[in-house]
Amino acid sequence: MVFDRDNARFAVGVFGSTVALILFLSPLPTFIHTWKKKSMEKFSPFPYIATFLNCGLWLLYGLPWIQPHGGILIMTINGIGLGIEIVYLTLFVLYSERKQRIKVFFIVLSEIIFIGLIAILVITLVHSHEKRSTIVGNICMVGNILMYGSPLAVMKLVIKTKSVEYMPFFLSFFSFLCSASWTTYALIRLDVYILTPNVIGTALGLVQLLLYATMRQIAERKAQGKLDLVEKTVSGVTKNTSNEASV
Repeated sequence: MVFDRDNARFAVGVFGSTVALILFLSPLPTFIHTWKKKSMEKFSPFPYIATFLNCGLWLLYGLPWIQPHGGILIMTINGIGLGIEIVYLTLFVLYSERKQRIKVFFIVLSEIIFIGLIAILVITLVHSHEKRSTIVGNICMVGNILMYGSPLAVMKLVIKTKSVEYMPFFLSFFSFLCSASWTTYALIRLDVYILTPNVIGTALGLVQLLLYATMRQIAERKAQGKLDLVEKTVSGVTKNTSNEASV
């Protein structure tokens, strides 16, 4: 049986797109919680700002004027992701403190202008698909690395607070699975622009999962220690009460 690279790549791409969609939707319970409380608390907007930029850049990369062959999967999933990130960032603008609200708004606005300028300049000044995809692909690599690296700020908070409350498990898990899927996709028919950032993303995703498991274990030990202390205290009080009653 002959190995069909195109069919295999398409199948892996579909799987990667499905995982990416789950990744985009994984913070939804967190945002429903914050929407009900009308407060973003200590949740960081930067992973969502980075993902917004990343989706916008890859949507541009998948356009037929940039990538004439095989860009439909990339364009579709990143278009959906862009819409989802807009909803998340809107909640940050609505329910964050005033200083952070202004910061998020202007960063997102600058990203939109940046993507628009790249699209106009590349399409009007560069007349070869190969050169266009090279230019946009290199910029996409940087955006993708920023997206996968953005949880480092959250990881710092997790280490500082010794709590995984602000690093949702499913976001870390599907980030790892998504980057691993697109690494496979890029290896079947080599695409350096997709491969490079997703190899980095796979490594960072694994680090996040290890950190989550470590901090969760520490938290459980602390909780168990407090429970043991309460039980000893109650046991001591009960024993003293019994002794007093017998006297």
